[in-house]
Amino acid sequence: MTFPADAQTQNLIDGRWIAADDGASIEVADPATDEVIASVPSVGEAETRRAIDAAHAAFGPWAARPAGERAKLVARLAELMHRDADRLAAIMTAEQGKPLAEAKGEINYAAAFLEWAAGEAPRMYGETIPANTADKRILVMRQPVGVCAIITPWNFPAAMITRKLGPALAAGCTTVIKPSELTPLSALAIGELAIEAGLPSGTVNIVTGPPQGIGDAFFGDERVRKLSFTGSTPVGKLLVRNSSENLLRLSMELGGHAPFIVFDDADLDRAVAGAVACKFRNAGQTCICANRFYVQAGIYDAFVERFSAAVSQLKVGRGTDEGVAIGPLINDGAIEKVRDHVEDARSKGASIPVGGDMAKIDGLADRFWTPTVIDGMTPDMRCATEETFGPVAPIARFEKDDEAIAAANDTPFGLAAYFYTNNATRLMRTAEALEYGIIGANDAAPSTAQAPFGGVKQSGFGREGGKYVMDEYTSVKYVSWGLV
Repeated sequence: MTFPADAQTQNLIDGRWIAADDGASIEVADPATDEVIASVPSVGEAETRRAIDAAHAAFGPWAARPAGERAKLVARLAELMHRDADRLAAIMTAEQGKPLAEAKGEINYAAAFLEWAAGEAPRMYGETIPANTADKRILVMRQPVGVCAIITPWNFPAAMITRKLGPALAAGCTTVIKPSELTPLSALAIGELAIEAGLPSGTVNIVTGPPQGIGDAFFGDERVRKLSFTGSTPVGKLLVRNSSENLLRLSMELGGHAPFIVFDDADLDRAVAGAVACKFRNAGQTCICANRFYVQAGIYDAFVERFSAAVSQLKVGRGTDEGVAIGPLINDGAIEKVRDHVEDARSKGASIPVGGDMAKIDGLADRFWTPTVIDGMTPDMRCATEETFGPVAPIARFEKDDEAIAAANDTPFGLAAYFYTNNATRLMRTAEALEYGIIGANDAAPSTAQAPFGGVKQSGFGREGGKYVMDEYTSVKYVSWGLV
């Protein structure tokens, strides 16, 4: 499917599609070809403040709506995303590069967050607490926090929006969304469907442009009461500092450096299949993909052999081509980082049984990397200490369980970790010992709308998904009622 010629390219403020005040724009290019596919407004503080105005004006009426009514509109948006899945996937593949089948899978995944949030809206229960005197009653209620700013990354341009937007709207909040400048078109397409779904003007606003002006508006306006961010740890730290002036409430889903441990009693076929799926989805450009592998000595050689054979079968190419599993990396900087990590490992003694270089494809940009296996990762290699964010799988050998767990935890990050074992005691002990917010135990794809997604340490705080996400968009109020 080709890029839709009628894709929305304007910003959404108060139910209207607008350009930047000064007419400035940002070009959006296909990372596979460098072809410019669209231009979107490059807005700043003034336009963002108008979006905040709209969200603030819409907040009172939206919060006052019965939860069931809000739920129906959020669920309707999910229905429309399913209806337009092919079109939305085509937009995503064009601006982000991931294979079309993966893009369509993301649309369904994104819609699931809306469906879950819609189901949670009527279940935001309050409670009563026994008072300390007979003439009082204590009531506890949960209320929406207010206007929410949402900042999302380029690697999952639909799901990272709906994972925040769905619960915000379901709780009664209104939103201003800033998508990545690299992938704004998916966000604007969701905005079109939000209007069609019947969401009132001002509940969903979308602004595109450089971070500085938009961020200044978010942090300088006391009416913005919540910010949810998915992105890098350095940027997250900057946002935390900027949030202090207005004590802005935050949810932070930041960088990762996920270990993938294979114990000697694991089902080897299942572990290999899980490793391929976990590492190479979206060309390794996911915050929870496996970034370093630790395999026990007894099965190390067999794992490397089978894993390398499976990786060698992955087809590299443009996301719209049949059978492609590995699309382009997002930009030249991403290619350079991957190259640096591979060359660093090679220079320090690692062998590379599969891949190890760029994939040259006629007619396409120099932004494709062959899926790579690094045999013999050591702690001094960059791939052992830094998140590669590309299709590179470095593997180290370990002898004892404690050795692997210590290596896995030897990082400031704590988003996701994976391990394979058929021993129940080892499974429980390992799950408890790993310092991560998400654990995949014999499961390479743990993400789902009904579970609490989020990290510990420098991978952030707050949870997205499940019943826990509604806490992120609500405040607890208690009423001490003196009986008359």
